[in-house]
This record gives sequence, C-alpha cells and structure tokens, in this order.
Amino acid sequence: MTLPSLARFVFGRRPGLIPLRDRIAYAPYLVQLVVTRRCNLRCGYCNEYDRTSGPVPWDDLAARVGRIRELGALALEFTGGEPLLHPRLVDLVRVATQHDFPRRMLISNALLLTDEAIAGLNDAGLTDLQVSVDGARANETTRKTLDTLRERLVRLAEQARFRVVVSAVVGACPPEETLETIDFARAHGLRPRVLLLHGRTGQLEPDATVAHDYRAAMARLGGRGREAGGYRDRLLAGRAAPFRCRAGSRYLYVDEHGDAHWCSQQAARFTRPLLEYGPAELAAQFHLPKGACADRCTIGCARTCSAPDAWRAQG
Repeated sequence: MTLPSLARFVFGRRPGLIPLRDRIAYAPYLVQLVVTRRCNLRCGYCNEYDRTSGPVPWDDLAARVGRIRELGALALEFTGGEPLLHPRLVDLVRVATQHDFPRRMLISNALLLTDEAIAGLNDAGLTDLQVSVDGARANETTRKTLDTLRERLVRLAEQARFRVVVSAVVGACPPEETLETIDFARAHGLRPRVLLLHGRTGQLEPDATVAHDYRAAMARLGGRGREAGGYRDRLLAGRAAPFRCRAGSRYLYVDEHGDAHWCSQQAARFTRPLLEYGPAELAAQFHLPKGACADRCTIGCARTCSAPDAWRAQG
C-alpha cells in the first residue's frame, strides 16, 4: 500500500461515502466478512464453521462490500468457514480491488489452494493471505499441519504475488512443532507469526505450560511479532490486560447473515445489520466500553485495531 493510494482512499470523494471527518475519527481499520460458514475441516477447537451451509449469495456479498467501502474501511478480509468453498471468491476479491480497498485480505486453511486458485487471486489483486498452521503432524484435534499443508505452502511461496503469513498456533500440537512451523515459514520466505488458542468467548486463562511454550515460540521469532503491547504475556502470567476496545468501529466482524458484531466470540452481545450501519453507529461503538470481556480478550484484530486510539477517551 503506497502513501498516494492510501491518501486517495481516505480523502477521496465518492457517492455514498460517509463524511471525511467521520472516516478519520471512527472508520474501520479492518472489516472481516464471512462469505460462507461451511468448512472442509472439523478442527476440535473451532466454533466458526458448519458442514452444511451454502455460500452467501453473490448479490448480498457485493452489496456488503459496497457498504463497507462507504464506511471507509481500510482493509477488507474474507473469512469463513473456508472462503475458498465460495465459487466466486476470486470475483469477490476483484470487486474489492475495484473499490480501491488498500488491503484485500483472505484467511484460509489453504487445503483447497491450487495453481489455478493462486493465479486467480494474483490477478484479482489479493494483497494478504493468512494461513494458520497448528503444528507439524495431524492429530485428533487438527489437520491444519505441515504434513498436510507443506506442498501448498511451497506452492504459495513460489507463485503468490501477495504476502503470505503463516500463523503458528500454540496449544493444538506439541510445542516443538510450533517451532518447526516457524522455521519452515522462514526457510521458504513466508512471514511467520505466533497465535494462541482461545476459548469460545475469546478469553484466555493463565496456563504456565502454554506460557512457557509461547515464550519459546516468540524467542524463535527473535522478539518480533508482539502485538498491541504484548498483551498475551500479561494474560498468560495471570494478569489482566485491559484496553479501550474500539470493536464495532475500528474493527467489525460481519457474519453470513449480513449482521455486524464487535467480534465473532461476542456476537450475542451486539448485532446490527451492516446495511444500516453509519457514522452514528461507528461513533457510538467507538466510545462504548465493552466491559469485563476486554480485560482478558485474546482477539488480536480487536486489540491491534484499537491500539492507535488508546489515547482517546472512552465512556
């Protein structure tokens, strides 16, 4: 993303765009948009998928992408379920590119990535892909491991014109497999990252074993990769890590029904139809304290998108 393109996006004039002042003060840095709830895997820790849903209809998704653009979002990330199960995912990325989103992103388990799919995503203008890799060898909990993904990740390293982030996940496999995943990503020119498994409500309880494994993984990264002030270290040590959560404003999660939420884990606490979302709702959610869930929150997207506004009052 170049500075001129970012400036055109932020300060440009388009029919339907919310006022510039509101975009600067409250517009989302990131919106995650569910394109299908269906997934080709059954990871034991995941509660964001099913095995039966069809893809979200194209017209609905196109309208949602348009509305997200009008809200001034800087980044749009397609998620699921498994987004590659949507037959028109590449077309959807192309629409996001036509809308001039500075970042067009995708979360995928990569098992369905073919040479044709990578070429299509290249041509459509994808800028970022995140693949979570839970370890090196499949087990009863997960198949998102190097033994099933190695060939596809090598193919991505060779062919992708977009950035590929490999998120090594602590907690689903033995700790040495997390380190193996980090080393593999580095060796192939992919960008390693470290994540933690969290509970269904997005909370994290202290665990000395997980804390030890996480510190080892971060050390393998060379001290890089800490997000939002290193909140994970505080949570794993049993301390609260409160923050001024701006979810519902700087970060939005839009489900398959077109409803916006603070995040998927707290969907029951706040829901609004995306197509009715506007400057007043963005401002209200920006200033609304989210309560106790923020103290132990592990939703990295919510924390990193909130961090630039930590200095601004809330409540």
